[in-house]
Amino acid sequence: MHTTLCGHAIGAPIEYAMVAMEQGINVMTITCHIPMEWEAFGQAGIRMRRDQLDQYRSLVHDTAEKAKPLGVEVLCGIEAEVYPDEAQMEPMDEILAEYEWDFVLGSLHAQCRSYLTWLKKNKVNDDAMRIDSYFRHLKDGAQSGRYDSMSHPDVIRTYGVVSGFKPAEHEDVIRDFLQAVVDEDICMEVNTSGLTKGDFEVHPDPLILDWASEMGVKLTIGSDSHRPNSVGQFFDTIQPMLGEKGFKDLHYFRGRKRIRIDMPKWD
Repeated sequence: MHTTLCGHAIGAPIEYAMVAMEQGINVMTITCHIPMEWEAFGQAGIRMRRDQLDQYRSLVHDTAEKAKPLGVEVLCGIEAEVYPDEAQMEPMDEILAEYEWDFVLGSLHAQCRSYLTWLKKNKVNDDAMRIDSYFRHLKDGAQSGRYDSMSHPDVIRTYGVVSGFKPAEHEDVIRDFLQAVVDEDICMEVNTSGLTKGDFEVHPDPLILDWASEMGVKLTIGSDSHRPNSVGQFFDTIQPMLGEKGFKDLHYFRGRKRIRIDMPKWD
């Protein structure tokens, strides 16, 4: 979940923790977007500035203290970028190394001008090429050692980057990405915010989740909340669906160490 420092979220973090308590969620990780130097990644209204990092961490840690009486553990994470040009990643890597994080998400925001610029520069013009490039770059991200979990892993289907997305037509490249997640022993995120936009389906698509279950992919789950009332959104429908697909557990991270929990049971 996010804070107002990203410029597109509302509500105080303690309000998110209060909703988590009401939802029966006892661990909550805040993952605002990491600062990026190049303006094409989006600045005001998208992500905090680098000089706001200490403020962000203080806000999360203060919320963690306030949330203890609620029975909710609040952890400090960051949503980092995935991008094919390593030169653009150096300032981000400095931030990842400078601070101690509980959890690092890896996100390729295909709708950002940074990635659209890369696609145009490299003449990746049609939808099929764009989707294949996206998953190849997610694979590279999984293999980079930067991230604990790869977030909203088919977000390219959203925000008009491509006109349509049929996972079965890209099975090989998607499975290559999933295999990298398995081989690197990291996680893939199930992001329930996909049910609120685009084609109104969970991230990733249920067919991708079938392949992930078959291949032994480990999962984290997030509601990608930008407002308090979306904390835990759709968990009551998505977690039973994951169980039906054969997933028996979920994971979260504290101090970059993976912690397993049983898949929650829903009546």
